[in-house]
Amino acid sequence: MARFLLFLFLTLVFYVSLAPNLVPEKYDIKVGMPSDKQILAPAQIPNNKATLKAQEEAAERIQPIYTFVSLRNDNLLDTIITRIETLNQDDSISFSEKVEIYRKDIPGRVEQFITNFISVNRNKYPDKLLDEMRQKVTEQSYQIPEETFIKIARLTQDDISQLKPVAIDIVSKLMNDQVLDAHTARSKVAEAVNTSSLTKRATREVVQELARFVITANKFYDEEATKEAKVQARENTPPVYIKQGDVLVHKGEVITQETYALLNELELLKSDVNYWPQLGVTLMSALFSLALYMYIRYTSAGTVFKYHNAQLLMLVLIFLLNIVAMHIVGFVQTEEAPYIGYLAPVAMGVMLVTLLLDMSLAFVCAIIFGILASIILNVQQGGIFDFQFGFVAVVVCFASIFVIHKASQRSMILKAGIMACLFGALAVVTLVMLNGEPLGKIETLYAAGYAFVSGLLTAVLVLGLMPFFEITFGILSALKLVELANPNHPLLRKLLTETPGTYHHSVMVGNLSEAAAEAIGADGLLCRVGSFYHDIGKTKRPSYFIENQTNIENPHDSIEPQLSKSIIVAHPRDGVEMLKDYKIPKPIRDIAEQHHGTTFLKYFYYKALKQAEEQGIEPDFTEDDYRYPGPKAQSKEAAIVGIADCVEAAVRSLRNPTVDQIESMISKIIKDRLEDQQYNECDLTMKELDVVAKSLKETVMGIFHSRIEYPEEVKLKAKGADES
Repeated sequence: MARFLLFLFLTLVFYVSLAPNLVPEKYDIKVGMPSDKQILAPAQIPNNKATLKAQEEAAERIQPIYTFVSLRNDNLLDTIITRIETLNQDDSISFSEKVEIYRKDIPGRVEQFITNFISVNRNKYPDKLLDEMRQKVTEQSYQIPEETFIKIARLTQDDISQLKPVAIDIVSKLMNDQVLDAHTARSKVAEAVNTSSLTKRATREVVQELARFVITANKFYDEEATKEAKVQARENTPPVYIKQGDVLVHKGEVITQETYALLNELELLKSDVNYWPQLGVTLMSALFSLALYMYIRYTSAGTVFKYHNAQLLMLVLIFLLNIVAMHIVGFVQTEEAPYIGYLAPVAMGVMLVTLLLDMSLAFVCAIIFGILASIILNVQQGGIFDFQFGFVAVVVCFASIFVIHKASQRSMILKAGIMACLFGALAVVTLVMLNGEPLGKIETLYAAGYAFVSGLLTAVLVLGLMPFFEITFGILSALKLVELANPNHPLLRKLLTETPGTYHHSVMVGNLSEAAAEAIGADGLLCRVGSFYHDIGKTKRPSYFIENQTNIENPHDSIEPQLSKSIIVAHPRDGVEMLKDYKIPKPIRDIAEQHHGTTFLKYFYYKALKQAEEQGIEPDFTEDDYRYPGPKAQSKEAAIVGIADCVEAAVRSLRNPTVDQIESMISKIIKDRLEDQQYNECDLTMKELDVVAKSLKETVMGIFHSRIEYPEEVKLKAKGADES
């Protein structure tokens, strides 16, 4: 319920910050009266009249479409010449009869050819195109002179054999081109005939006339295709809009009925009751909150918020402070000096989120802050977003996150502020160049200057707010972790002076766990500092832990196994109580409490079994009685510290460890804990466990390098012993 209320409050913060910029202003105007204000379009509006005009203009620009039809006129000519060849060889027909046959037969050949073509291709071409073809061929038909028929009848077999290939070749070449006007193509026949191989004048004249006769147009106006193209042109014409921010009414302009109707349609009149803008702002605010909620819930960032709601309250407070800062800057902005908006310390929020909560969450917040900046800092009347402020805000936020995400000193905040200065100014200059404006313009210098100062202002605010958040919410930031790792901390001094063995063990565990955590992307610094404090509970009874038993007898040899178990398993609980007294943050307390999980104390269990066997009594205890109380590791960091703790102790127990022994021991430790279900409550994967094992092996080999004998060295020593 508390989380719901916090997200509801965050939604309210978004709404209050956005409503003044997004809810359109209402105007009290009347027809025939001058407007006392300039009225801009609050949104993009379709201009139907201009759209219709643009569509008609686009249709008029479409040129008539012509379709090419391959008629194969050379086949027609071949048929005519074949007929001439056959008829001229028939001696039973007189010369005059042949002339008369040619006069009647040849002129109708083209029309018959077109009729047959249309009949065969009725389904291939549109009817209107075929009708256009017939009409054009008829209009452009060619009349063969009378004397040509006489010349045709006089052709010998040799004449026909010579002219036939020449005539067909001329027609084929001319008809391969797209012919819109047959007269133009026919004008080229004479030249083609004159350059041919024909020598007899009569033969050339016959070829020329026959070629002109069979040549027709082959490119025809396609009415249906043209209409379809015009329709497509109208459909593809983009709608014309009155753009958002365009002037609808100038100040002092008399309101016409048409203008009044447009304003009424846009619901800009005070008489209109419209709650849609308010609903839109509400939904936008809810979407921002929902985005944060879903990201926190379904990503690794959610682990920061899983314990209690203090972190969520802090996130809400960060958003509130950042939005207030943007509104303060927006308050002093004017349309004449919009560049003042670049002074807003937008990156303050993401720096705080990165340092105090989670880096990945900071990127999501950066996007939201960018959108908020583009709305809050927008001074263009009628516009919802000014992408320039949003762009600069996102660039500055991302630059700050990348610089500060591994901050180990507070001076890094100042470095992040300087990077925000540089990238903010660079982003402004980039926008100026994109707009084609001169870099030396005074407004450009002001804009870049304000963006530069914004980075310094951001660093100062973050430095001032960090202690407030750390103290108020008990946040364990990277900077706080570095402070806790200081050997002069009272608890670490106590650990060093009272339990030097445990202190050394903790430092070694810190080295191992940090490297392993960083290898899988976990928080290595948290593992290191958590390791320093994980065994602080041993300071209550230091002599009962083997690393502190220097030159003294082991006290466990003289007490009952049950008591030994109670002393051993108490150190995590004792450590948590001590850490609470010193107000050490919860993540470190969790590591101290969870690093042993519910692991089994085999040594004391078997010792108790042996005593019961020697006394001849039935054991009144079980394995569960000899386990740590837990809880099991709830985080990757707690699990890694637990593994490193066990590995360090095991390696220290080996006198001269080899690489194979180290690797086998680490694998066995992880396997035993895995089979004991110690990782069931944290999100460590099998792949990550393999990476952890590899990292631990490499780190152990580095730390204990002088004591490790490599397999090759062992073999060489054995060989030398054999030879001696």
